[in-house]
Amino acid sequence: MTPTLKTKRLIMRPFTINDAPAMFEMDSNPNVHKYLWQQPTQKIEETIKIIEYIIKQYEENNIGRFATFLKETGEFIGWTGIKYINDHVENGNTNFYDYGYRLVEKFWNKGYATEASIAWLDYGFNKMNINTMNAYTHSQNGASNHVLQKVGMNFIEDYPDKEGVIWKWWQLEKSNYHKMILK
Repeated sequence: MTPTLKTKRLIMRPFTINDAPAMFEMDSNPNVHKYLWQQPTQKIEETIKIIEYIIKQYEENNIGRFATFLKETGEFIGWTGIKYINDHVENGNTNFYDYGYRLVEKFWNKGYATEASIAWLDYGFNKMNINTMNAYTHSQNGASNHVLQKVGMNFIEDYPDKEGVIWKWWQLEKSNYHKMILK
C-alpha cells in the first residue's frame, strides 16, 4: 500500500471508514459541490460506500484518493491524490491516472491544494513512475484551474460532458515535470 505522504503543513494517508463523518460533512455542503455536478451527499451511508470504493481502488490499483489532514491540528481538510480511472470514460479517455482534490470550504484559499498537488505530482512521477498525469476541472472553477496551472499542468482543451457542461482537460508529462524541477 502507498505510504502516508507529508508536506510542510499536511498529512495525506489512505482513507478508513472512520473518516466517514468528516468526509460526509464536507460532501454535504452545497458550496463544495458548486462545480461538482451539484449533488451534495444526503446520507452518511453514501459516504461510507464512497470510502469503501476508494479502499477497493487501493487494493486493485495500488493508489486512490487520500484523506488529508492539517499536520498541526489533525483536522480533516478533504481529500487529495491520484486515482486510476478505469471505471468510466472522461473526454474520450479511460485507463489513465488522474490527479484531483476536494477540500472542506473553510480550508479554501490557504494554499493547501497547491501544496498537496506538488507532493502528489512528485509522488506520481518519481515513486509510481507515471508518464502522464491528467486532471479535469469544471471550466468555471477558477480556483482549481489556477492551482493546476500553478503546479505546471498544461491546459489541453475544453470538452462537454454528457449533460453539456464544459470541463477543462489538463495534462502533465513526466519529462516536462522534470524540466520544470530543474529550472
